[in-house]
Amino acid sequence: MNFFMSLKLFPLLFVLFSSSFSGAIVKVPENATIPAVMFFGDSVVDTGNNNYITTLVRANFLPYGKDFIAGQPTGRFSNGKVPPDLFVEELGIKPCLPPYLDPSLVDEDLLTGVNFASGGSGYDPLTSNTMSVFSLSDQLEMFEEYIIKLKKIAGDEKSSYILRESLFVVVSGSNDIWNSFFNNLRQFQYDVPSYTDLLVSHVSSFAQELYRLGARRIGIFSMPAIGCMPSQITLRRVGLERKCVTEYNEIAQLFNKKLLSALTSLNAQFPQANFVYLDFYDLPLDMISNPQKFGFKIVDKGCCGTGTFETSLFCTYACSNEDDYIFWDSFHPTEKAYRILIHQMLQENINYFICGKSLCS
Repeated sequence: MNFFMSLKLFPLLFVLFSSSFSGAIVKVPENATIPAVMFFGDSVVDTGNNNYITTLVRANFLPYGKDFIAGQPTGRFSNGKVPPDLFVEELGIKPCLPPYLDPSLVDEDLLTGVNFASGGSGYDPLTSNTMSVFSLSDQLEMFEEYIIKLKKIAGDEKSSYILRESLFVVVSGSNDIWNSFFNNLRQFQYDVPSYTDLLVSHVSSFAQELYRLGARRIGIFSMPAIGCMPSQITLRRVGLERKCVTEYNEIAQLFNKKLLSALTSLNAQFPQANFVYLDFYDLPLDMISNPQKFGFKIVDKGCCGTGTFETSLFCTYACSNEDDYIFWDSFHPTEKAYRILIHQMLQENINYFICGKSLCS
């Protein structure tokens, strides 16, 4: 069988591999395929890799995962599904995205995508070292190992096809600001403008490494409104009022402006790829500012514990009305909030992934 005939058969093979799950919500442009999704980053998108290393940054215990499949905690930092799961669900690929380190992975999992993210990591290597988690460099090494496995399963040509047509998504940056800048050495080595420059340089380098390894559809989440996280409101609160920390949000906005510029440059430098800016700032901030519009009631506290500081090991009990909350714990949104965010994100950006513009001809 020649390569071109095998490519024609690949969509059929993909359907067979995905037969246990169907029903895409987001419409992919005509004649386009997305065989797999890969994620890299921090606890917003970790689906369980930290279960397999020695670190305090964990979520493989209840009440985490209480609304996940069968009510089982899996290492996801929320009550249910998180963005990688919702990406593959909305695209009709499979119900959830497994962590790469899961020992029960089978060939089908590798063909349709896995997750390399590690909770507590950041663009700055210091961030990951401080938290004893996988850095982005470590995640890239795992991805290189994944490619070797993929080639053994699918062969060189089909592996190249999968890498070229799949979505690659990176979510990071918040831990760098909280843990490495304000609570570590970086604030003595950099000011905010130069530190955000450093972070964006790491983003650019990582995206180019993905390109070197065969990725062509690469999305980067912007930094969220980190000043509106319940934990940060608690730390910087003045008096009894719980309001977003303007200084932190301004840092996120500065980073995002530089990130957008960097991705624009990468698109010009590598015209065979699409580097997509995925806005994770504006809609979450709109949800926080106008909760009733989205069906929420509580925006300044998480559902877990008191909702003011608890995350990871400190999250030992939870509320019973999690759908009223934007935040599950003091850092991470609920599945309900994620669903709203990811659906809109994919609706607005799927064409940019496929053809680099808002409308594909």
